[in-house]
Amino acid sequence: MNEGSTIFAQLLAHASRDALDRCIRRYRGNARVRSFSCRDQFLTMVFAQLTYRESLRDIEACLSAIPERLYHMGIRGTVSRSTLADANEKRDWRIYADFAQVLIAEARRLYAGDPLDLDLKQTVFALDSSTIELCLALFPWARVEQAGASVKLHTLLDLRGSIPAFAHVSGGRFSDVNLLDTIAFEPGAIYVMDRAYGSFKHLYQMQKARATFVVRAKKNLRLRRIYSRPVDRSSGLRCDQIVVPVGVQTSIHYPIKLRRVRYTDLATKRRYTFLTNDFALPPLTVSMLYRARWRIELFFKWIKQHLRIKAFYGRSPNAVQTQIWIAICAYLLVAIVRKRLGIKRDLYTLLQILSVSLFEKTQLMQALSPTDYRSILEPNRNQLQFLNL
Repeated sequence: MNEGSTIFAQLLAHASRDALDRCIRRYRGNARVRSFSCRDQFLTMVFAQLTYRESLRDIEACLSAIPERLYHMGIRGTVSRSTLADANEKRDWRIYADFAQVLIAEARRLYAGDPLDLDLKQTVFALDSSTIELCLALFPWARVEQAGASVKLHTLLDLRGSIPAFAHVSGGRFSDVNLLDTIAFEPGAIYVMDRAYGSFKHLYQMQKARATFVVRAKKNLRLRRIYSRPVDRSSGLRCDQIVVPVGVQTSIHYPIKLRRVRYTDLATKRRYTFLTNDFALPPLTVSMLYRARWRIELFFKWIKQHLRIKAFYGRSPNAVQTQIWIAICAYLLVAIVRKRLGIKRDLYTLLQILSVSLFEKTQLMQALSPTDYRSILEPNRNQLQFLNL
Protein backbone atom coordinates (compact mmCIF):
# COMPACT_ATOMS: atom_id res chain seq x y z
CA MET A 1 0.00 0.00 0.00
CA ASN A 2 1.26 3.46 -0.87
CA GLU A 3 2.88 5.07 2.14
CA GLY A 4 1.86 8.49 0.86
CA SER A 5 -1.89 7.74 0.77
CA THR A 6 -4.20 9.15 3.40
CA ILE A 7 -5.63 7.00 6.19
CA PHE A 8 -9.05 7.48 4.61
CA ALA A 9 -7.83 6.05 1.29
CA GLN A 10 -6.12 3.14 3.05
CA LEU A 11 -9.30 2.41 5.00
CA LEU A 12 -11.50 2.42 1.87
CA ALA A 13 -9.02 0.15 0.08
CA HIS A 14 -10.41 -2.66 2.26
CA ALA A 15 -13.82 -2.23 0.57
CA SER A 16 -14.03 -3.93 -2.84
CA ARG A 17 -14.27 -1.25 -5.53
CA ASP A 18 -15.45 -3.82 -8.09
CA ALA A 19 -18.29 -4.92 -5.80
CA LEU A 20 -19.42 -1.31 -5.33
CA ASP A 21 -19.26 -0.70 -9.09
CA ARG A 22 -21.43 -3.78 -9.69
CA CYS A 23 -24.03 -2.48 -7.25
CA ILE A 24 -23.98 0.91 -8.97
CA ARG A 25 -24.45 -0.64 -12.43
CA ARG A 26 -27.24 -2.90 -11.14
CA TYR A 27 -29.41 0.13 -10.37
CA ARG A 28 -27.96 2.44 -13.07
CA GLY A 29 -26.77 4.80 -10.35
CA ASN A 30 -24.50 6.86 -12.61
CA ALA A 31 -27.04 7.32 -15.42
CA ARG A 32 -27.08 10.96 -16.54
CA VAL A 33 -24.48 11.84 -13.90
CA ARG A 34 -21.81 14.27 -15.09
CA SER A 35 -19.42 14.95 -12.26
CA PHE A 36 -20.46 13.68 -8.81
CA SER A 37 -20.64 9.87 -9.13
CA CYS A 38 -22.24 7.35 -6.80
CA ARG A 39 -18.75 6.42 -5.60
CA ASP A 40 -18.09 10.07 -4.75
CA GLN A 41 -21.38 10.13 -2.86
CA PHE A 42 -20.47 6.96 -0.95
CA LEU A 43 -17.00 8.23 -0.01
CA THR A 44 -18.37 11.61 1.07
CA MET A 45 -21.05 10.04 3.25
CA VAL A 46 -18.57 7.62 4.81
CA PHE A 47 -16.34 10.61 5.59
CA ALA A 48 -19.33 12.33 7.21
CA GLN A 49 -20.02 9.24 9.35
CA LEU A 50 -16.43 8.79 10.50
CA THR A 51 -15.90 12.46 11.35
CA TYR A 52 -19.34 13.10 12.91
CA ARG A 53 -20.36 15.90 10.53
CA GLU A 54 -23.53 17.64 11.66
CA SER A 55 -25.00 18.82 8.33
CA LEU A 56 -24.46 19.09 4.57
CA ARG A 57 -23.00 22.55 5.09
CA ASP A 58 -20.58 21.08 7.62
CA ILE A 59 -19.51 18.36 5.14
CA GLU A 60 -18.99 20.93 2.38
CA ALA A 61 -16.96 23.26 4.62
CA CYS A 62 -14.62 20.49 5.79
CA LEU A 63 -13.93 19.04 2.35
CA SER A 64 -13.63 22.37 0.57
CA ALA A 65 -10.90 23.34 3.05
CA ILE A 66 -8.62 20.64 1.61
CA PRO A 67 -9.37 20.51 -2.15
CA GLU A 68 -5.86 19.29 -2.95
CA ARG A 69 -6.43 16.13 -0.88
CA LEU A 70 -9.83 15.09 -2.26
CA TYR A 71 -8.24 13.34 -5.22
CA HIS A 72 -6.02 11.29 -2.91
CA MET A 73 -9.09 10.39 -0.86
CA GLY A 74 -10.70 8.95 -4.00
CA ILE A 75 -13.26 11.76 -4.43
CA ARG A 76 -13.18 12.97 -8.04
CA GLY A 77 -16.20 15.27 -8.15
CA THR A 78 -16.67 18.66 -6.54
CA VAL A 79 -18.45 18.35 -3.20
CA SER A 80 -21.19 20.89 -2.62
CA ARG A 81 -24.18 20.60 -0.32
CA SER A 82 -26.67 21.01 -3.17
CA THR A 83 -25.03 18.26 -5.24
CA LEU A 84 -24.84 15.92 -2.25
CA ALA A 85 -28.44 16.67 -1.30
CA ASP A 86 -29.60 15.83 -4.84
CA ALA A 87 -27.57 12.61 -4.81
CA ASN A 88 -29.09 11.49 -1.50
CA GLU A 89 -32.54 12.42 -2.75
CA LYS A 90 -32.48 10.70 -6.13
CA ARG A 91 -29.91 7.90 -6.26
CA ASP A 92 -31.30 4.52 -5.37
CA TRP A 93 -30.57 3.58 -1.75
CA ARG A 94 -30.52 -0.09 -2.76
CA ILE A 95 -27.03 0.48 -4.21
CA TYR A 96 -25.66 0.89 -0.69
CA ALA A 97 -27.94 -1.76 0.82
CA ASP A 98 -26.56 -4.30 -1.66
CA PHE A 99 -22.99 -3.18 -1.01
CA ALA A 100 -23.62 -3.61 2.72
CA GLN A 101 -24.48 -7.25 2.00
CA VAL A 102 -21.04 -7.68 0.39
CA LEU A 103 -19.37 -6.23 3.49
CA ILE A 104 -21.58 -8.36 5.76
CA ALA A 105 -20.45 -11.53 4.00
CA GLU A 106 -16.79 -10.57 4.35
CA ALA A 107 -17.13 -9.52 8.01
CA ARG A 108 -18.95 -12.72 8.94
CA ARG A 109 -16.23 -14.78 7.25
CA LEU A 110 -13.53 -12.96 9.22
CA TYR A 111 -15.31 -13.26 12.58
CA ALA A 112 -16.58 -16.83 12.09
CA GLY A 113 -13.89 -18.21 14.38
CA ASP A 114 -14.54 -15.84 17.28
CA PRO A 115 -15.61 -17.65 20.45
CA LEU A 116 -19.01 -17.29 22.10
CA ASP A 117 -19.51 -17.03 25.83
CA LEU A 118 -21.36 -20.33 25.49
CA ASP A 119 -19.85 -23.65 24.47
CA LEU A 120 -21.77 -23.96 21.20
CA LYS A 121 -20.63 -24.76 17.69
CA GLN A 122 -23.76 -23.47 15.98
CA THR A 123 -24.13 -19.97 14.60
CA VAL A 124 -26.19 -17.89 17.03
CA PHE A 125 -28.26 -14.94 15.85
CA ALA A 126 -30.14 -12.31 17.88
CA LEU A 127 -33.10 -10.64 16.18
CA ASP A 128 -34.58 -7.31 17.25
CA SER A 129 -35.45 -3.81 16.06
CA SER A 130 -34.71 -0.28 17.22
CA THR A 131 -36.90 2.76 16.65
CA ILE A 132 -35.34 5.96 15.30
CA GLU A 133 -37.49 8.94 16.25
CA LEU A 134 -38.09 11.64 13.62
CA CYS A 135 -39.64 15.08 13.61
CA LEU A 136 -43.15 14.83 12.17
CA ALA A 137 -42.97 18.33 10.65
CA LEU A 138 -39.81 17.40 8.68
CA PHE A 139 -40.67 13.75 7.93
CA PRO A 140 -44.47 13.63 7.39
CA TRP A 141 -44.14 10.42 5.34
CA ALA A 142 -42.95 8.57 8.49
CA ARG A 143 -46.04 9.36 10.58
CA VAL A 144 -46.75 6.73 13.23
CA GLU A 145 -49.30 8.49 15.37
CA GLN A 146 -50.94 11.89 15.65
CA ALA A 147 -47.85 13.69 16.96
CA GLY A 148 -44.95 11.40 16.11
CA ALA A 149 -42.87 9.94 13.29
CA SER A 150 -40.24 7.23 13.21
CA VAL A 151 -38.50 4.51 11.24
CA LYS A 152 -37.31 1.12 12.45
CA LEU A 153 -33.95 -0.53 11.96
CA HIS A 154 -34.41 -4.32 12.09
CA THR A 155 -31.21 -6.30 12.57
CA LEU A 156 -30.26 -9.96 12.70
CA LEU A 157 -26.99 -9.93 14.63
CA ASP A 158 -24.43 -12.71 14.42
CA LEU A 159 -23.22 -12.93 18.00
CA ARG A 160 -19.75 -14.04 16.89
CA GLY A 161 -18.21 -10.60 16.51
CA SER A 162 -21.51 -8.70 16.76
CA ILE A 163 -21.80 -8.49 12.97
CA PRO A 164 -25.22 -7.69 11.44
CA ALA A 165 -26.04 -10.63 9.17
CA PHE A 166 -29.26 -9.02 7.93
CA ALA A 167 -30.72 -5.53 8.20
CA HIS A 168 -33.96 -3.93 7.09
CA VAL A 169 -35.26 -0.37 7.40
CA SER A 170 -39.03 0.04 7.66
CA GLY A 171 -41.65 2.54 8.71
CA GLY A 172 -42.49 2.87 12.37
CA ARG A 173 -45.83 1.06 11.88
CA PHE A 174 -44.18 -2.09 10.57
CA SER A 175 -44.81 -5.07 12.87
CA ASP A 176 -41.63 -6.75 14.04
CA VAL A 177 -42.95 -10.27 13.56
CA ASN A 178 -43.56 -9.67 9.84
CA LEU A 179 -39.80 -9.43 9.36
CA LEU A 180 -39.62 -13.22 9.78
CA ASP A 181 -41.25 -13.52 6.33
CA THR A 182 -38.20 -11.88 4.72
CA ILE A 183 -35.42 -13.87 6.41
CA ALA A 184 -33.90 -16.99 4.85
CA PHE A 185 -33.25 -19.16 7.90
CA GLU A 186 -29.97 -21.10 8.08
CA PRO A 187 -30.46 -24.80 8.91
CA GLY A 188 -28.83 -25.62 12.24
CA ALA A 189 -28.48 -21.98 13.34
CA ILE A 190 -29.99 -20.69 16.59
CA TYR A 191 -32.26 -17.62 16.54
CA VAL A 192 -32.79 -15.82 19.85
CA MET A 193 -35.76 -13.45 19.97
CA ASP A 194 -37.96 -11.44 22.30
CA ARG A 195 -41.73 -11.69 22.82
CA ALA A 196 -42.56 -9.64 19.72
CA TYR A 197 -41.49 -12.56 17.50
CA GLY A 198 -43.53 -15.24 19.26
CA SER A 199 -45.91 -15.96 16.37
CA PHE A 200 -46.50 -19.72 16.17
CA LYS A 201 -47.08 -19.48 12.42
CA HIS A 202 -43.60 -18.03 11.90
CA LEU A 203 -42.00 -20.29 14.51
CA TYR A 204 -43.30 -23.30 12.62
CA GLN A 205 -41.69 -21.94 9.45
CA MET A 206 -38.39 -21.91 11.32
CA GLN A 207 -39.03 -25.47 12.48
CA LYS A 208 -39.62 -26.61 8.89
CA ALA A 209 -36.41 -24.81 7.84
CA ARG A 210 -34.55 -26.94 10.47
CA ALA A 211 -33.48 -23.86 12.39
CA THR A 212 -33.54 -23.60 16.18
CA PHE A 213 -35.37 -20.80 17.96
CA VAL A 214 -35.26 -19.55 21.54
CA VAL A 215 -38.02 -17.02 22.13
CA ARG A 216 -39.39 -15.45 25.27
CA ALA A 217 -43.00 -16.53 25.73
CA LYS A 218 -45.89 -14.11 26.00
CA LYS A 219 -47.64 -13.96 29.36
CA ASN A 220 -51.11 -14.97 28.14
CA LEU A 221 -49.91 -17.98 26.16
CA ARG A 222 -51.94 -21.17 26.68
CA LEU A 223 -49.90 -24.37 26.69
CA ARG A 224 -50.60 -27.89 27.95
CA ARG A 225 -47.82 -29.73 29.76
CA ILE A 226 -47.12 -33.29 28.60
CA TYR A 227 -44.31 -34.10 31.01
CA SER A 228 -41.54 -32.44 33.01
CA ARG A 229 -37.80 -32.99 33.24
CA PRO A 230 -35.79 -32.65 36.46
CA VAL A 231 -33.92 -29.34 36.94
CA ASP A 232 -31.39 -27.92 39.40
CA ARG A 233 -33.45 -25.23 41.13
CA SER A 234 -30.36 -23.77 42.83
CA SER A 235 -29.21 -22.51 39.41
CA GLY A 236 -32.36 -20.43 38.96
CA LEU A 237 -34.19 -22.96 36.80
CA ARG A 238 -37.80 -23.56 37.76
CA CYS A 239 -39.00 -26.08 35.18
CA ASP A 240 -38.10 -27.83 31.92
CA GLN A 241 -41.27 -29.11 30.26
CA ILE A 242 -42.51 -30.60 27.01
CA VAL A 243 -45.72 -28.80 26.02
CA VAL A 244 -48.18 -28.36 23.16
CA PRO A 245 -50.29 -25.30 22.26
CA VAL A 246 -53.97 -25.62 23.19
CA GLY A 247 -55.47 -22.51 21.56
CA VAL A 248 -57.64 -23.05 18.50
CA GLN A 249 -55.40 -21.07 16.17
CA THR A 250 -52.07 -21.77 17.88
CA SER A 251 -52.58 -25.53 17.73
CA ILE A 252 -53.18 -25.23 13.98
CA HIS A 253 -50.22 -22.95 13.37
CA TYR A 254 -47.85 -25.08 15.50
CA PRO A 255 -49.17 -28.65 15.55
CA ILE A 256 -46.17 -30.34 17.20
CA LYS A 257 -44.46 -30.38 20.60
CA LEU A 258 -42.50 -27.50 22.12
CA ARG A 259 -40.14 -27.17 25.02
CA ARG A 260 -40.79 -24.65 27.82
CA VAL A 261 -38.04 -23.54 30.19
CA ARG A 262 -38.74 -21.28 33.16
CA TYR A 263 -35.90 -19.42 34.82
CA THR A 264 -35.58 -16.90 37.67
CA ASP A 265 -32.64 -14.51 37.67
CA LEU A 266 -31.12 -14.95 41.11
CA ALA A 267 -29.77 -11.38 41.17
CA THR A 268 -32.86 -9.45 40.00
CA LYS A 269 -35.54 -12.03 40.91
CA ARG A 270 -37.12 -11.51 37.49
CA ARG A 271 -38.91 -14.53 36.01
CA TYR A 272 -38.56 -15.61 32.40
CA THR A 273 -40.33 -18.22 30.31
CA PHE A 274 -38.68 -19.44 27.12
CA LEU A 275 -39.92 -21.60 24.25
CA THR A 276 -37.61 -23.59 22.01
CA ASN A 277 -37.80 -26.39 19.47
CA ASP A 278 -34.44 -27.82 20.60
CA PHE A 279 -34.96 -30.67 23.06
CA ALA A 280 -31.26 -31.45 23.52
CA LEU A 281 -29.84 -28.14 24.78
CA PRO A 282 -29.23 -28.02 28.55
CA PRO A 283 -32.01 -25.91 30.12
CA LEU A 284 -29.50 -23.48 31.64
CA THR A 285 -27.97 -22.94 28.18
CA VAL A 286 -31.41 -21.94 26.90
CA SER A 287 -31.59 -19.15 29.49
CA MET A 288 -27.97 -18.13 28.83
CA LEU A 289 -28.74 -17.83 25.12
CA TYR A 290 -31.46 -15.32 25.90
CA ARG A 291 -29.05 -13.39 28.12
CA ALA A 292 -26.60 -13.24 25.18
CA ARG A 293 -29.37 -11.52 23.20
CA TRP A 294 -28.47 -8.38 25.14
CA ARG A 295 -25.62 -7.86 22.67
CA ILE A 296 -28.05 -6.66 20.05
CA GLU A 297 -29.29 -3.98 22.45
CA LEU A 298 -25.67 -2.89 22.91
CA PHE A 299 -25.24 -2.87 19.12
CA PHE A 300 -28.19 -0.51 18.65
CA LYS A 301 -26.99 1.72 21.47
CA TRP A 302 -23.47 1.79 20.00
CA ILE A 303 -24.40 2.78 16.46
CA LYS A 304 -26.86 5.41 17.69
CA GLN A 305 -24.18 6.99 19.85
CA HIS A 306 -21.23 6.75 17.46
CA LEU A 307 -22.73 6.96 13.95
CA ARG A 308 -25.06 9.47 12.35
CA ILE A 309 -28.43 7.69 12.22
CA LYS A 310 -30.44 9.85 14.66
CA ALA A 311 -30.02 13.14 12.75
CA PHE A 312 -30.33 13.09 8.98
CA TYR A 313 -28.81 15.12 6.13
CA GLY A 314 -31.95 14.73 3.98
CA ARG A 315 -35.69 14.48 4.56
CA SER A 316 -36.91 12.09 1.88
CA PRO A 317 -37.34 8.34 2.42
CA ASN A 318 -34.52 7.69 -0.07
CA ALA A 319 -32.13 10.06 1.77
CA VAL A 320 -32.91 8.44 5.13
CA GLN A 321 -32.40 4.93 3.76
CA THR A 322 -29.16 5.98 2.04
CA GLN A 323 -27.72 7.46 5.23
CA ILE A 324 -28.63 4.45 7.38
CA TRP A 325 -27.17 1.93 4.92
CA ILE A 326 -23.95 3.89 4.47
CA ALA A 327 -23.66 4.13 8.27
CA ILE A 328 -23.94 0.32 8.42
CA CYS A 329 -21.27 0.09 5.69
CA ALA A 330 -18.97 2.34 7.75
CA TYR A 331 -19.45 0.14 10.83
CA LEU A 332 -18.72 -3.02 8.84
CA LEU A 333 -15.68 -1.49 7.14
CA VAL A 334 -14.06 -0.57 10.46
CA ALA A 335 -14.88 -4.05 11.81
CA ILE A 336 -13.26 -5.67 8.74
CA VAL A 337 -10.12 -3.54 9.05
CA ARG A 338 -9.87 -4.34 12.76
CA LYS A 339 -9.93 -8.08 12.05
CA ARG A 340 -7.70 -8.06 8.97
CA LEU A 341 -4.98 -6.05 10.68
CA GLY A 342 -5.30 -7.97 13.96
CA ILE A 343 -5.93 -4.82 16.01
CA LYS A 344 -6.97 -5.51 19.61
CA ARG A 345 -8.64 -2.17 20.27
CA ASP A 346 -12.43 -1.93 20.37
CA LEU A 347 -14.44 -0.31 17.57
CA TYR A 348 -15.23 2.78 19.65
CA THR A 349 -11.53 3.57 20.10
CA LEU A 350 -10.86 2.99 16.39
CA LEU A 351 -13.63 5.39 15.42
CA GLN A 352 -12.29 8.04 17.75
CA ILE A 353 -8.83 7.74 16.18
CA LEU A 354 -10.21 7.81 12.63
CA SER A 355 -12.32 10.88 13.35
CA VAL A 356 -9.20 13.04 13.83
CA SER A 357 -6.72 11.35 11.51
CA LEU A 358 -8.38 10.63 8.16
CA PHE A 359 -6.23 13.19 6.33
CA GLU A 360 -2.95 11.99 7.83
CA LYS A 361 -0.47 10.19 5.59
CA THR A 362 0.71 7.40 7.83
CA GLN A 363 0.33 3.65 7.80
CA LEU A 364 -3.16 2.59 8.85
CA MET A 365 -1.81 -0.16 11.09
CA GLN A 366 0.48 2.31 12.83
CA ALA A 367 -2.30 4.84 13.33
CA LEU A 368 -4.77 2.36 14.83
CA SER A 369 -2.43 0.21 16.93
CA PRO A 370 -1.53 1.09 20.54
CA THR A 371 1.80 2.86 20.84
CA ASP A 372 4.33 2.68 23.65
CA TYR A 373 4.48 6.44 24.22
CA ARG A 374 7.23 8.00 26.28
CA SER A 375 7.83 11.71 26.65
CA ILE A 376 11.02 13.00 25.00
CA LEU A 377 11.68 14.90 28.22
CA GLU A 378 11.92 11.68 30.20
CA PRO A 379 15.59 10.86 30.85
CA ASN A 380 16.91 7.67 29.33
CA ARG A 381 18.23 5.65 32.24
CA ASN A 382 20.51 3.68 29.92
CA GLN A 383 22.30 6.86 28.79
CA LEU A 384 25.82 7.24 30.12
CA GLN A 385 26.29 10.21 32.38
CA PHE A 386 29.26 12.59 31.90
CA LEU A 387 30.88 13.90 35.04
CA ASN A 388 32.03 17.49 35.28
CA LEU A 389 35.52 17.27 36.77
